[in-house]
Amino acid sequence: MSWLILIISGMFEAVWATALGKSEGFTRLWPSITFFVACALSMGGLAWAMRDQPTGTAYAVWVAIGASLTVLYAMVTGTEPASLAKILFLAMIIGGVVGLKAVS
Repeated sequence: MSWLILIISGMFEAVWATALGKSEGFTRLWPSITFFVACALSMGGLAWAMRDQPTGTAYAVWVAIGASLTVLYAMVTGTEPASLAKILFLAMIIGGVVGLKAVS
């Protein structure tokens, strides 16, 4: 169950990171509200998952999911350009986290 919570928390990290960018320094209401709600859910889920998972592994998984989904969302929506290099580096992030889990 902690892995499922950790994965969902990582997804909420991507939500708050995207909302933070769209909030324009907390000057736009709905992106700002989305940021605070998603941030609370993301951090709360990470804290809950860390009761059963090692800190380093849980944090690495959480960051990797959040960062990867944030970049993927930006590329899919056209906010930032997609490239083979970006996709390769995202795969390296994911592969590194899988490697951390494999050796822990």
